[in-house]
Amino acid sequence: MVRPTFVPVDGSPAAIEALARALEAALDGGPAVLPGTRDPGEVGDAGRAALVIATSGSTGRPKRVLLPAAALRASAEATATRLGGPGRWLLALPAEHIAGAQVVVRSLLAGTRPVVQDLRGGFRPDDFAAAAERLGGERRYTSLVPTQLARILDAADAGADAGLRALRGFSAVLVGGAALPAPLRERARAAGVAVVTTYGMSETAGGCVYDGVPLDGVTVELEDGRIVLGGPTLADGYLGMPEETAAAFAGGRFRTSDLGRWVNGRLAVLGRADDVIITGGEKVAPAAVEDVLTAQPGVRAACVVGLPDAEWGQVVAAALVLDPGATPDAATAAVRAALGRHAVPRRVRVVPDIPQRGIGKPDRAAVVDLFHSGG
Repeated sequence: MVRPTFVPVDGSPAAIEALARALEAALDGGPAVLPGTRDPGEVGDAGRAALVIATSGSTGRPKRVLLPAAALRASAEATATRLGGPGRWLLALPAEHIAGAQVVVRSLLAGTRPVVQDLRGGFRPDDFAAAAERLGGERRYTSLVPTQLARILDAADAGADAGLRALRGFSAVLVGGAALPAPLRERARAAGVAVVTTYGMSETAGGCVYDGVPLDGVTVELEDGRIVLGGPTLADGYLGMPEETAAAFAGGRFRTSDLGRWVNGRLAVLGRADDVIITGGEKVAPAAVEDVLTAQPGVRAACVVGLPDAEWGQVVAAALVLDPGATPDAATAAVRAALGRHAVPRRVRVVPDIPQRGIGKPDRAAVVDLFHSGG
């Protein structure tokens, strides 16, 4: 039995250095590495895995994903090829998640160590800028979640533009972990940031589709609208969960829980199949409603959920983060015009922030609770 080595990570540079040493050994055939904030105790046989990453539990109980060295290497090499070559990386994400761990792996395979933003006090744009100043090299990369990108842009709007000036110096800024609203993406690009949107998950060694185009070697198929991924970046399965592994991984492919479609040759992710709202017999994709809402002036962020309803089965509800003085009326009217009456949120709550879980993902269960509690 091959048990993974637990490596505690707390967001500090010292912890990341310990993780880098463990990952370096794992990539060369050493024991698998399981980064985390708490020691999980005995977790079972990691097989041939080099890295064991816990999922955020969005599809039920959290799973531990088994990633072999070959998958990590394939992902890092495909990323370097797509971005124009290997470079120096700044780590501004928690390393217990795949996006953060892959920044370490990419750095190791480029023969370097990542520059680390100390996250023990949370993410701050000024700290990001200070870390970026320590990053040399001709090609410079970093990876962020949408919330971090928005904070940097908001700080710049408020006159603190050190983070934005730092972002402009990167050859590419990968943004993933959650859907990147089109207005935020265009706002960043208009500010001179080389944003690259990514789609992927722990089971694919991180992002495997960049700006809607699969990385070299990655395959994308749609089966009844469901996204199915294949290629050399796939995990071996889930630790200690043979039934879940058999259901998700088959024939060298991974069946995701996400819906998608092709738009002008690029993959558009429509959101999770489990999140689809059925109201009065009509299907509503929350992601489609969120895209319309966040495209409207004054709407900073949106999270759309379905609430039980005796008459309609479910009704569409939206939590909105608005600019000062903005109201939701024009935004909901835009949904009616773009998607039809059935997609219009019947319940709207203005909130200061969208609840999150994991690494920047909207916590839809918490949003549902907001409506149920009246909070």
